[in-house]
Amino acid sequence: MKEINIKVKGMMCEGCENRIKNAVSTINGVESVEANHREGTVRVLSNETVKKENIEEKIDDIGFEVVKE
Repeated sequence: MKEINIKVKGMMCEGCENRIKNAVSTINGVESVEANHREGTVRVLSNETVKKENIEEKIDDIGFEVVKE
């Protein structure tokens, strides 16, 4: 199990959090997703095969901006 943390701009409410959770949950190998609109963070627990880039792409696809660190 690995943890992936991503900073995201554009989350304004719990509805935004749920959109991200639902989208990221569809990625094969993702075990759990937590999104926090107040902090602008997404935390994903997944198996080793999931790539951070795939999660970032999914978040971008639904209209949120991933903050590259």
